[in-house]
Amino acid sequence: MGRSRRTIPEELLLLALDPTTGTTAQPQSLDLGLAGAQLVELALAGRIAPDGDRIAVVMARPTGDPTLDSALELLRRRGSPVRAVHWIGGPRLGLRQTYLTHLERCGMVHAVAGQMCGVLPTTRYQATETAISREIRARLDNAIRTGVPPDPRTAALAALAHAVGLGKHLYPGNEGRSSRSRLRDLIRHDPMGGLVAHAVMDVQNGAAAQPRRPQAAGAGAVRQPAARAAEPAGAPGQARHDHGRMARVGAR
Repeated sequence: MGRSRRTIPEELLLLALDPTTGTTAQPQSLDLGLAGAQLVELALAGRIAPDGDRIAVVMARPTGDPTLDSALELLRRRGSPVRAVHWIGGPRLGLRQTYLTHLERCGMVHAVAGQMCGVLPTTRYQATETAISREIRARLDNAIRTGVPPDPRTAALAALAHAVGLGKHLYPGNEGRSSRSRLRDLIRHDPMGGLVAHAVMDVQNGAAAQPRRPQAAGAGAVRQPAARAAEPAGAPGQARHDHGRMARVGAR
């Protein structure tokens, strides 16, 4: 996979990174989103495909991206299709830090060391290539504003941004309500992105243990959220970990 193109996990993380403070929005649900974004990227690369609510490996050849290839190998070792909610809800220790370190190595972010409460070491990440972040945001804004069906990558990115709760970060307040609603509606434009986004929300809602009912025959669209006005909540226990929202403690 050529490195001239950013992957969806990288773009999702750049969307979540506050350019002023160097913090990441929705850090715990973002970890789920990054795991889901890897699935979408692997699907776009032709390595996996949806099988109902499960994910099946259809080509085990490496992509050339070490982080994606690690996920692909884990999926291959399962030996049979795995439910998306089980994959996304599994342990993904250090995934966000892996991508932050990669973005730093590529020169897109800059690590800034600091301290919490004057004692605990912390690391924040400032975007250095702000034009890239603006371009990613502009793609979402354009899809929301025009209503024109976006390309699969942008549709999947929008679905994941909604699933992890970035809507209120990207389009805050009452004035952003209609944009958040349209961001959510973009979920229908990419079946794989929609499947993964719903799995991310199911994990957050504690529904991973319940098998999803099969989709009715001929219903080509991915299931839409039951409550239209609802927005995804943060991951369970997020309030207890808000101190981790603004900085990764002991990252180094």
